[in-house]
Amino acid sequence: MKRRFPLGRIPWLLFLVPLWSWAVPLAYVPNEESGTISVIDTREDKVIAEIQAGKKPRGLAISKDGKYLYVSDQPNNALVIVDLEKRAAVGQVALGESPEGVSISPDGRWVVAAVELSNSVAFIETATNQKRFSVKVQGHNPEHAVFSPDGKWLYVSAEEAEQVDVIDVAKREQVTTIPVGRRPRGIGFLPDGSRAYVACELANEVYAIDVAGHKVLAVIKAGNYSNGVAVRPDGKKVYVSNGRDATVSVIDTAENRIVATVPVGKRPWNMAITPDGKKLYVANGRSDSVSVIDTGTDKVLREIPVGVRPWGVVIR
Repeated sequence: MKRRFPLGRIPWLLFLVPLWSWAVPLAYVPNEESGTISVIDTREDKVIAEIQAGKKPRGLAISKDGKYLYVSDQPNNALVIVDLEKRAAVGQVALGESPEGVSISPDGRWVVAAVELSNSVAFIETATNQKRFSVKVQGHNPEHAVFSPDGKWLYVSAEEAEQVDVIDVAKREQVTTIPVGRRPRGIGFLPDGSRAYVACELANEVYAIDVAGHKVLAVIKAGNYSNGVAVRPDGKKVYVSNGRDATVSVIDTAENRIVATVPVGKRPWNMAITPDGKKLYVANGRSDSVSVIDTGTDKVLREIPVGVRPWGVVIR
């Protein structure tokens, strides 16, 4: 028999569940040559919209409140601001020549962009959408700048370097470097902030870094042209894309060793995992697609066609 609740006596617990918790996470994929962002419904695994976002969108991050998408537009040297409800660009911020990776601070105050030709990281205040300052780094052509989970550190990788530059966010300056392999690219932190994993493309290696000491703990042999990094929310696995092999390596963080290799599309690049940790989305730059991996079985579920030359994925 169905239970009925008289008007005024609906269980009050229902009102404690925010509406956004029932929403389906959406994946956003920047397509370099299409100048668009593909929007993927992660429940149905299909593209539901395309958003115009400059000439060559690359790095991207979502505001803490989920209202805005920040996208680096390399040819225009700008950060494009996309209203996610309108699914339209509503503004931009000048960054300097050749911006790439973008990330947002854990408290949502800052969105940062690695700017290649000035060898710096630009800090944009999300409350005003104004660039407040830049921090110079030692590595040339910085590609990714990623916050530690506590927001204290910003790790920066650079194409023409064999190091990770570490910025103290409060001091607004680089305070140390961590030697790694040739051409460091993707960076991912464990959820507890204890370790960071950095993929080095020309070394074909992944470096596990102790964040407290800013020192290398382990070097893990990966596939050819290892670049993108994604960390499962439970911290038990780290995923690394291997560009030339068209594969994704799966690292067991308990032992810092590769436990599986997953074939995906051509030239896999940057990646993202759903909030529940169940699916990994891999941008395949030469296949114009996104591979979806079941993180429980480490098998590909399907491949989703997107725009031309997808560069990465972010999920909200």
